[in-house]
Amino acid sequence: MAEDFEELATALRERLTIIGDEESRRDADRHMARLQDVSQRIEALEQRLSPLLDPQLRHYLQRRSYSKALEHLEAT
Repeated sequence: MAEDFEELATALRERLTIIGDEESRRDADRHMARLQDVSQRIEALEQRLSPLLDPQLRHYLQRRSYSKALEHLEAT
């Protein structure tokens, strides 16, 4: 299961990187497709890990507070 949490952290980092990628934003369709792909992976991981998520992490993920979710994962 630790691998699943690391995969979630990696996906959250990737999403934050995409958001901050100025070059990516120049092609809006591609940028949105990348965001949609990583967001779907995050949601799938959230579903898979749901029974193991502590309440605070679950709250961050449900509210789409992905920066806070990543901080929480990195602190534990």
